[in-house]
Amino acid sequence: MLKMATVSSNEAQDEKEMLLKKEEGLEMLAEPESTKKKECKLVLYHWTQSFNSQKVRLAIAEKGLKCEEYDVSLPLSENNEPWFMRLSPTGEVPVLVHDDQIICEPTQILDYLEQTFQDEKTPRLIPEVGSTYYHRVQHYRELLDSLPMDAYTHGCILHPEITVDSHIPAYATTRIRAQIGSMESELKKLAEDNPELKDAYIAKQRRLKTKLFDHDNVKFLKKILDELENVMDQVETELQRRAEETPEEGSQQAWLCGEFFSMADVSLAVTLHRLKFLGLSRRYWGNGARVNLETYYERVLDRPTFRRVLGHVNNILISAVLPTAFRVAKKRAPSFIGMTVLIGMLGGATYFAFHYFKRRLLVS
Repeated sequence: MLKMATVSSNEAQDEKEMLLKKEEGLEMLAEPESTKKKECKLVLYHWTQSFNSQKVRLAIAEKGLKCEEYDVSLPLSENNEPWFMRLSPTGEVPVLVHDDQIICEPTQILDYLEQTFQDEKTPRLIPEVGSTYYHRVQHYRELLDSLPMDAYTHGCILHPEITVDSHIPAYATTRIRAQIGSMESELKKLAEDNPELKDAYIAKQRRLKTKLFDHDNVKFLKKILDELENVMDQVETELQRRAEETPEEGSQQAWLCGEFFSMADVSLAVTLHRLKFLGLSRRYWGNGARVNLETYYERVLDRPTFRRVLGHVNNILISAVLPTAFRVAKKRAPSFIGMTVLIGMLGGATYFAFHYFKRRLLVS
């Protein structure tokens, strides 16, 4: 009897241990499931010169995330190709793909990155909800993200006379005007060739018409550039507050919303860099005006992540002058000779672009 009790007790113990091991095994199996989203590959479709793409790429770099990046060339209208329109119905970059998630709106992409990657090793760009810093960061994000950067960019390219020290070559205007002019007919043809995407192409065609009407309007451009003065004043005042909070010499300088580099800084850094490129920097900072903004931008240029993402020579010269050549080479040069000609053209254009921008930067 005692023997039977002992056996039963041993069996119960064995059963209990088996159940514990089974539960532990289930937990081990469940753990990758809970972190599956984080372990899945990040893929970003972007264009190097796209303002919104630059913001997303800078945020990814600041968070130290691994991400596969694919250029979708706007000068070659790759963003209008059917494969991309299926990915992004608006045909706009950037687009983030993560596991089964496809996110096409830049603000949503930035929020998704922040909400999804929150482990201790990943820097936060948005403070805890409810904190003073959170409201400050969100305020300046909304303020800066509301700026019509497309209008500034297209307007300054189409009307370089309103700029001061633009890095855009003068003859780029003609090429870009021609490219914009052909876009409408290109979208119309794509709609005919791809009936399942007809509505998306027609909607994009309408948006393009509206944009061009505003962006080519000098009066409208001057108005929004005047309004930008008020935003820059607000930023200058906020940066002055940060300077007053850390008056000790040698103490760590703060960024826009505090001692940490935040999502608001991502927006501000890329905005200032775009204004510099467009030839508007002397209007908004420098020469004794908005000294905090000027100092801030100099610090941004020295930031390793910024240099890695945006520190290269801007290739808008090639984009503006040779889109047709790129398109022809892409479609008609699969042979060795064709590729040799293409590489030669690229090499020559890059050489001249490098020396052009080198002279412009030395002058400015």
